[in-house]
Amino acid sequence: MKKKNLPRNSIVDFEKMEKWLTNYFLDPFTTHCDLYQFRIDIYETETDWIVEASLDEYVSSEIKVKTDNTQLIITAQKHSYAFPSRHPKKTRTIDFPFPIIYHCINASFQNNVLEIFISKINNGSGKNRYITLP
Repeated sequence: MKKKNLPRNSIVDFEKMEKWLTNYFLDPFTTHCDLYQFRIDIYETETDWIVEASLDEYVSSEIKVKTDNTQLIITAQKHSYAFPSRHPKKTRTIDFPFPIIYHCINASFQNNVLEIFISKINNGSGKNRYITLP
């Protein structure tokens, strides 16, 4: 795979990212959201940051993933034919310390786990967008 250079405005300060990850998981609000919305974990590999969300009650068509500059927004809501819906919408927003829109992002949903891959090495569109789930 050929590496692409990321735009200058997407350069990531890896020390700042490490500090952000530590603060994110020590924040009591994160634990609260894990209990009352859905659980999220963030991992790092050599080539990606991986966001995992446990969405046991949902199918892929009930999940939306969107980027908004520095934010990754995950929304899940059961399909309902009643209005208003008997099933509340659950949303988690992760505010990264850099604009994620300049990074290639893709996602998969298998075995009730949503995985979102944010590339460290490949360019993204540079625009806010929805991430398609297969």
